[in-house]
Amino acid sequence: LEGRGVQESWLIFKDHLLQAQEWCIPTKRKSGRKTRRPAWMNKEILDQRRDKKKAYRGWKQGQVAWEEYKEIVRATREQIRKAKALIKASELNLARDIKDNKKNFYRYVSDKKRSKENVGPLWKETGDLATRDMEKAEVLSDFFASVFTGKSFSCTAQVTE
Repeated sequence: LEGRGVQESWLIFKDHLLQAQEWCIPTKRKSGRKTRRPAWMNKEILDQRRDKKKAYRGWKQGQVAWEEYKEIVRATREQIRKAKALIKASELNLARDIKDNKKNFYRYVSDKKRSKENVGPLWKETGDLATRDMEKAEVLSDFFASVFTGKSFSCTAQVTE
């Protein structure tokens, strides 16, 4: 960079920075629990939806006939409806066979749970930090008891007759 102007040095630096950014920073999202697809969405449906989008783009550009696009839309819709009906039927079977097969039911219920968050540490009235479950329960109980009991409100409405 020696012997070059400020503007030229900046452009070189910026170019190297952008190249390093492209090289080192991943651009794909990680798949995980947060990006989980619905139970009815399988690979075939994903492929069909992709084909539908491709056909729509083709129709917009005049490469695909309207009837062909509508046929793809109908097929995709029908496949999605069948997949959802299959899931609903399996849930009904699960409910029907609950007495005979409790393990499947509890596996289904635990899979439907959204989060397993714990209550964090809480401050007591004395200023100490409650970290054990029993202490947290007492702090929350005291708080809710103080909110719902024993306070008189000075601004109550009075009815005049």
